[in-house]
Amino acid sequence: MTSLPTRRAEPSPDCPLCPRLAAFRAANRTKFPGWHHAPVPSFGQADARVLIVGLAPGLRGANRTGRPFTGDFAGDVLYAALAAHGLASGTYRADPADGFTLVDTRVTNAARCVPPENKPTPAEVTTCRRFLQDELLAPPRPRVVLTLGRIAHESVVRAFGRRLKELPFGHGLVQPVDEVTSLVSSYHTSRYNVQTGLLTPAMVDEVIRAVARLRMAAAG
Repeated sequence: MTSLPTRRAEPSPDCPLCPRLAAFRAANRTKFPGWHHAPVPSFGQADARVLIVGLAPGLRGANRTGRPFTGDFAGDVLYAALAAHGLASGTYRADPADGFTLVDTRVTNAARCVPPENKPTPAEVTTCRRFLQDELLAPPRPRVVLTLGRIAHESVVRAFGRRLKELPFGHGLVQPVDEVTSLVSSYHTSRYNVQTGLLTPAMVDEVIRAVARLRMAAAG
């Protein structure tokens, strides 16, 4: 990569754009002092070729630790798969100070603040899309975008200015967004999806393997 990364926009620690999320954040600051309790910034280098987009921080995961997918089951699954395919290095210990790093990969969420019951509203996802658009469209653009779950997938498609029927969600589906970016869809690595068998370890491995191959192809 020869172009210099553009600084990515991040919401302020006390972002007021979504009143429900701001109120939930404030209540949790009293209930769980010492936790992050703020919009969770993206993790990984700004000029990474691979961008992974999840739904939102978990209450006791990223909302506690301040790093996406860190401290919950979904992160255990995701980061192990990334490390297995050369997209991460170090030992993941569910702690931002663990020294675990991403390789040419960046992780973010469609909604940056923890929502009640882990469910952001459509309006909240739409409001937060301005930050997602910056991740997707500011130069240098990612060459591979992996979406985890339908909501994240649809927000990414809309952020690209495309129609949902043009780029439908489907686990393992690889689609070109344009001449720059490929879009890969996956079920979310949540505990529920894994425990119910909707998403198996083999399925996770296959998707991350495809992302790694696309990344290498983009490297030329």
